[in-house]
Amino acid sequence: MRRFTSLGPSLAVLLVGCAALLLTPAIISALRDADTAARITLAQHTLETDDILERIDRAVTAVAENISPSLVHIDVQGEGIEDASGRRRGGNRSTGSGWVYDDAGHIVTNAHVVRGAQRISIQFEDGRYADAGLVGIDPFTDIAVILIEDPITVYPAPRDTGHIPRRGERVFAFGSPFGFKFSMSQGIISGLGRDPMSSTDFGGFTNFIQTDAAVNPGNSGGPLVSTRGKIIGMNVAIATARGTGAELDESGGDSAGISFAIPLPTIETVVDQLIATGGVSRGFLGVSLIGAVGFENEQGVYTRGMSVQVTQGGPSDLGGIQDRDVITQVNGQDVPESKIFQSIVGTIPADERVDITLYREGERKTVQVVLGELPASVLGGRARVPITYQLGLQVGTNQTGAIVTRVFESSVADRIGFERGQQILTIGGESVRNDADVFTLLTAKGLLSAKEIEVRVRSIDDNGAIEEKTLDVRLGR
Repeated sequence: MRRFTSLGPSLAVLLVGCAALLLTPAIISALRDADTAARITLAQHTLETDDILERIDRAVTAVAENISPSLVHIDVQGEGIEDASGRRRGGNRSTGSGWVYDDAGHIVTNAHVVRGAQRISIQFEDGRYADAGLVGIDPFTDIAVILIEDPITVYPAPRDTGHIPRRGERVFAFGSPFGFKFSMSQGIISGLGRDPMSSTDFGGFTNFIQTDAAVNPGNSGGPLVSTRGKIIGMNVAIATARGTGAELDESGGDSAGISFAIPLPTIETVVDQLIATGGVSRGFLGVSLIGAVGFENEQGVYTRGMSVQVTQGGPSDLGGIQDRDVITQVNGQDVPESKIFQSIVGTIPADERVDITLYREGERKTVQVVLGELPASVLGGRARVPITYQLGLQVGTNQTGAIVTRVFESSVADRIGFERGQQILTIGGESVRNDADVFTLLTAKGLLSAKEIEVRVRSIDDNGAIEEKTLDVRLGR
């Protein structure tokens, strides 16, 4: 007998399979839509029940409201410089930022914002305008103080005095980037104790805060603010492809996520002195730095400090510091490398007593030292390279004294009337013996603060005739 296999069950399975193939995309789509709708519902519920972002927004807005009345936009008209023919060159306009320091109307900004200013005008966020006069400039920290000329109501910015910034803390930068007045950006502290190797900082004292807040030309002099709505620093420079640490007004670029700010302790020390005396006294410890040393301290923590050699009879010697001691802190601030060490000591006034933490043969000690006054020759040496290139003048020494060895073409020195072979006799009325004296006196007389200085020179022509003349030397804007 022949068997016949029924086709019914197989056909049913085939039909079910085809239906599944046809319906699967629709099912998947429906499930996906349902999942999306569920996620939207959950997100809406979360946003409606958790106000953390609203609280963050309110806190950030409060930071802005706390600082904004203290902010100023600064408009500067430069004086320019007069060349040998009597024509005035330069005198360009520039802008920057600043903030109210005290009830008297003192405003803090960067030195490079107001250096060489003929007229300074400020604007507050509420629309008020005022004229301001220069109180003092410290080119070595790039800090300046101006004063509102006519009494008006001001709101000093709150300062986070005593707060020690830490990497990772959120910060806010204020200023007028690219002319957009009273702007605000945010970021975090990326690093501390930075030296941006700027060619424009006059060999100055750098111990900068590094941040990734958006900072651009026009932010110069604007405050860096903590989450407590208080100032912890002042914007001074940015890193760009054209130059690491370039001044904000001269960088030729925009924010690359690396910017620098002067820390508040430096600002307060310098500003208080500028207001009181118009100048800055700098501390001198009296040590030579042998080099950086790393080691494990008594708690097993890796520590860095500076090994020193003591100047006999100097402040460090009188304070009990010895050769080969490793100094790790000055007034509680770490000094892991030479420039940070020099910056911290150099921004503390002379005659002030400081606490020095050091290690001697593995033993931790703390001594107190009364700082001396930093010699003018040291500042002159730090300013030598910047002055050379900004003035366009190279100087050497021979048997007769300080001699001009090169004048850069079309430089400030060239326009003023310097010539190769001239002997520099006096600067600001003081005798010059050698090339070191040239930079010491130019610095001491205020060249870097755009003051005009009389320089007496002597030249001998091809016929042996001697000519002496006075050149008015000044670095304009």
